[in-house]
Amino acid sequence: MSTISEKQVAEKLLQIQAVKLRPSEPFTWASGWKSPIYCDNRKILSYPYVRDYVKSELCNVVFETFQDAAVLAGVATGGIPLGALVADQLKLPFIYVRAKAKEHGMGNLIEGVLQPGQPVVVVEDLISTGKSSLEAVNAIRAAGGEVIGMVSIFNYGFDVAVKAFAEAKVPFYSLSNYSALIELAVEKGMVSPEEQATLEAWRSAPDKWNATPAL
Repeated sequence: MSTISEKQVAEKLLQIQAVKLRPSEPFTWASGWKSPIYCDNRKILSYPYVRDYVKSELCNVVFETFQDAAVLAGVATGGIPLGALVADQLKLPFIYVRAKAKEHGMGNLIEGVLQPGQPVVVVEDLISTGKSSLEAVNAIRAAGGEVIGMVSIFNYGFDVAVKAFAEAKVPFYSLSNYSALIELAVEKGMVSPEEQATLEAWRSAPDKWNATPAL
C-alpha cells in the first residue's frame, strides 16, 4: 500500500499532466519499449506551486536521510533545475553531470566544483531502468566524489533498477512511484479494470510488453 505522501505527489503530477496514462495508445520510449505511461517531470518547472511543493519534499528527504551531504549533483537534463533549487534551499554546493563529456573547451563531464572525498547526493527527476542514473554515479565516483545516495521525483519500480542500485550500493528514495500512481488512478476512476490489468502487466515485464495488444 502506498503512503499518503506518495499519492499526494502522484496527484500533483497527474494534475499538471506531467504523467499521462494511455493504455490503449501506447507511447514509444527512446529504448524502443512500448509503454502505457509517459512521465515528463520537466513540466513541474512551469507550475510554481507544484514546483515549490516538489522542491520542499526533495529537501526534506535530503535533510532527513542524507545529513552528511556536502554536495548535490543533478543528472542531465531533468535533474539539473530541481537539483539546483534544492541545493539553493539547503545552501549546499551544486554540480551537474552531463550525458557525455563536452567535445570542446575543457571537455568536462561534470560541471561545477567537486572536491575528492566529498559526500554527494544525486538528484534525478525520474528513475526507469537506472542506467543513466548510475552512469552519473560512476562519473562522480571516478572524479573522487563519494555518492551516498540518490533522490528522485518518480520511479517506475522496475526490478532491474532495484537490482542495479543494490549492486552499485546506492540507496535511493523517490517522492512517488508507479504503484502509488496506479492506485490513485484506480481510486479516481481514471482507468477501467481492464486498463488496470494492462498497466500492471506492463509493470511486470516492460521489455516484453511490445507484443501485448492494445485494449
